[in-house]
Amino acid sequence: MGGVGADGGVVCPVGGGVEAGRIDARLAELGIILPDVAAPVAAYVPAVRSGNYVYTSGQLPFIDGVLPCTGKVSDGQGERDDVAFHEVSLEVAADCARTAALNALAAVKALVGSLDLVVRIVKVTGFVASVPTFTGQPAVINGASTVLGEIFGEAGVHSRSAVGVAVLPLDSPVEVELIVEVV
Repeated sequence: MGGVGADGGVVCPVGGGVEAGRIDARLAELGIILPDVAAPVAAYVPAVRSGNYVYTSGQLPFIDGVLPCTGKVSDGQGERDDVAFHEVSLEVAADCARTAALNALAAVKALVGSLDLVVRIVKVTGFVASVPTFTGQPAVINGASTVLGEIFGEAGVHSRSAVGVAVLPLDSPVEVELIVEVV
């Protein structure tokens, strides 16, 4: 477990040493700037802490308050309903999942003060608005899983669900929520 080191620095559970800002340094190394916490679109908060766990609300892939795309994920195969929709490719949707995961991390950081307090990413739940014939939801949510692994290393390895749904809030193609263990 982590805590406060002899010199007053944070003992980082992810790195095992006294390295305040280790995860911020890793983010910078990866060229990642965490966004501001996205404002809730309804009556909820972005994240809550219960004991040593932080549960994020479902995060959409907002960039500066705007969804980069809307619609349903499709591989372009199979029959489509007569209902018109914006088609989103698997690659674009995976990038949206990455962005949504970063938004979730921003909510965690805002709540606990530092991502150095993260012991592990416990679970990722990803929702993918997709056409009925699309079955690549796990590949879409890999966008979230991959970036969490890049940031946290072994502590970013997690359990996961990738669920296909008919529609998501604001016609977002992806929504991601996290369960994170912290000290």
